[in-house]
Amino acid sequence: MPLFEYKAISQTGESITGRYNAKTRNEIMEMLRSKNYHPVQVKEVGGSKDLSTLSVFNKVKIKDIAVFARQFHAMLNAGVTIIQCLDILRQQTEKQTFKNVIEKVYESVQKGSTLSESMKEHRQTFPELFVNMVEAGEASGNLDSIMDRMAVHYEKETKIQNKIRGAMTYPIILAVVSVVVVVFMLVAILPTFLSMFEGSGLALPGPTKFLLSISNGIRQYWYIILMVIIAVVYLIHRYINTEEGRKQFDRLKLKMPVVNNMVIKVATSRFTRTLATLLASGIPLLPSMDIVSKIVGNRIISDGILGVKEDLRKGYDLAGPIRRLGIFPPIVDSMIRIGEESGSLEEVLQRTADFYDEEVDVAIQKMTSMLEPLMLVVMAIVIGFLVVAMYLPMIDMMQTI
Repeated sequence: MPLFEYKAISQTGESITGRYNAKTRNEIMEMLRSKNYHPVQVKEVGGSKDLSTLSVFNKVKIKDIAVFARQFHAMLNAGVTIIQCLDILRQQTEKQTFKNVIEKVYESVQKGSTLSESMKEHRQTFPELFVNMVEAGEASGNLDSIMDRMAVHYEKETKIQNKIRGAMTYPIILAVVSVVVVVFMLVAILPTFLSMFEGSGLALPGPTKFLLSISNGIRQYWYIILMVIIAVVYLIHRYINTEEGRKQFDRLKLKMPVVNNMVIKVATSRFTRTLATLLASGIPLLPSMDIVSKIVGNRIISDGILGVKEDLRKGYDLAGPIRRLGIFPPIVDSMIRIGEESGSLEEVLQRTADFYDEEVDVAIQKMTSMLEPLMLVVMAIVIGFLVVAMYLPMIDMMQTI
């Protein structure tokens, strides 16, 4: 839709300016008159930006949603209206992608849509959990407290994501450095080192011949090897992005030693914290289970939660199906049973989530403490084999002399 710039005068004589996407100039005029503004000037300044063309590096992240919710709560708590909140946020948000989305939400709310309805038009930006919570807040009249809960929720989610990334940074760097070192030794050092033995007439040892053949293959066919690696990575990435591929990958993560412990604890933290937030906001248990199943981060666990939902639909309590699911630690179904019997399920779930937030830290540290020495050992074995293979011809020559 075209983008229009307008100027108007309010009933108090205040000058109002802004930009608005609309099909026609008359639509802008009608919008201004509906707010009892007197239009002074309306002119077209260009088309609205297509969000799909924006850089992937400008993608809206969970951290941006957390900041949005925190700022929205602060302004609502200070008595600022929803439209004014959106107006302020669209002006001060630095990330262009998010700025454009808030601009569109602002325009939609101006036209008479609710905040949740406007957000539903941008599900690629606003998570389903956030939209449903906003809708519940609008219905109950406590949108400010909902925004506060969402800010806390996404701040904790951001911390978990940062911890996981931080834990994986060192192993990834170590793996990349190891590959670079090995390739450099095979391509640059090994052929130069062995050239001195070519005229000696001695037969090269088996390990040295093996490495030399690999070295020659890399130097002669590096472009083919590179293309094969790129093709394999692309095909794996494409398969993982399919429904079946994602399930297989998530199933593998649940079976891998050390990694599975971290995956389960992260999923437990997300499950309990999100369900507690939804129930505390007045959203019924069955719809809450639908939403929770989409944010645990593992398709196998997600399918299991949907199975629990079907048991709930049949009249079962929550603790029994969660125990039969066999994925979450035993303490989870025990705490849920206590919450159901005492009528304080949301509070119990929140305490469980706080506990597993700490457990996630322990699981990540444990995984890192095991991965790092393992990778160092593998790197030492590979480089040690290279060094031995290079020195074997020299040892044979010394024995011959």
